Amino acid sequence: SQNNNDDDNDNLPPMLDSDDISYFSSANELDNLHYYLKTVFERSERNPDPSKIKHELPHAIVSKGGGSFYTSDYKLKLDIEQAEYLVQQKEELVSNEMKTFLVQNYIPILSRVRQNIQRVMKEEGEGDGSNDGLKKTHGLYAFRDEDWKLNIKDIYNKALYVPDMDLSSLVDGDTKKPNSEILFSKDFNPAKIQKEWQNCIEKNEPGVVVVDNLLSEKALKAIRQILYESTVWYQTKMPYKFGGYVGAYIDDGLYQKILLELAFELRNALPQIMQNHFLKYMWAYKYDSDYTGINTHADQAAVNVNIWITPSEANLDPNSGGLVIYTTKPPLDWNFQQFNSDMDRIQKDILKPSGFQNITVPYKENRAIIFDSALFHHTDTFKFKKGYTNRRINLTILYGEMQQQQNEKQKDEL
Repeated sequence: SQNNNDDDNDNLPPMLDSDDISYFSSANELDNLHYYLKTVFERSERNPDPSKIKHELPHAIVSKGGGSFYTSDYKLKLDIEQAEYLVQQKEELVSNEMKTFLVQNYIPILSRVRQNIQRVMKEEGEGDGSNDGLKKTHGLYAFRDEDWKLNIKDIYNKALYVPDMDLSSLVDGDTKKPNSEILFSKDFNPAKIQKEWQNCIEKNEPGVVVVDNLLSEKALKAIRQILYESTVWYQTKMPYKFGGYVGAYIDDGLYQKILLELAFELRNALPQIMQNHFLKYMWAYKYDSDYTGINTHADQAAVNVNIWITPSEANLDPNSGGLVIYTTKPPLDWNFQQFNSDMDRIQKDILKPSGFQNITVPYKENRAIIFDSALFHHTDTFKFKKGYTNRRINLTILYGEMQQQQNEKQKDEL
């Protein structure tokens, strides 16, 4: 049962890690997982009320790009677009007080800081080359005195508006329906999905299954609304090196109950795929079409479920915009740093010998790809329409521990 004792909450850690998330998943304690994710988050530096902050941001969050003392031009562009979107929403969703704050304080301050960034970017390569602009930091911008004087620290990467929602709110009247019926579309066929997965295994092929029309219309709309509205997009990448997308994470604000219900119900529906793999992590990414997407990498999990949320009409090229999944995995002796970011070695030692063999899945709204998370993959080239609600969004749910590839020597020894 949930523990609402403030004294006990004082002993909470500054973040829940993937082991904590897996524990609650293995115990099937969705309500407790939601409660602790929410409580820890509300006690973090994200809270706009300084009196409620109990701990600083953990290094694990700052190092992923979610810090509060640096940003990027594309990140502020998204933050401003999101604020303008919230201002346009009905009063029952976003209060007039919040709208006034966004219009009179938030948007003007972010716009001023963005002008400062663009001035620095413009200085790149000018003059005698002594001013390197943002090249040394690959497009990251550390806030300067002129930005701090604008009180950027009081508003940047804060939980200004974090709506929550669960599946029961999608049901009309007192009708009692199982969560799976509310969540999944009528086309969702667990038996067919699991058979496809088993066929991959039996043929010794990579585990990759494409599922179209995963979510019910109501669930898709609700999840899209959460991802449009929630001011939890705190992570920025180095745009000159890693592309232009912002991230929201389960341990840093992306704890909404409907998302946890989706993660739990997917696992329950697909036991032959999930086996003893419990929920480990979840994130969502929102992209800027002026930049590239995510580089080639593998994720530290057994099963990866990647769901596309943005309406298909936003995608300007229906044959692209999705995911490229290579048929190779990292060897057992590779560590996380190597298989997640060592691009040169991934290309030279793993992908090139396989002839870059891959499965490319084009973007489609409400399409999910369920695949072996150890397979190297990257965002396909993409071009989406301009405008906040047209940005490419993917929701990723990870289960279990990575099943890495045995190298030939290890195979021989078995």
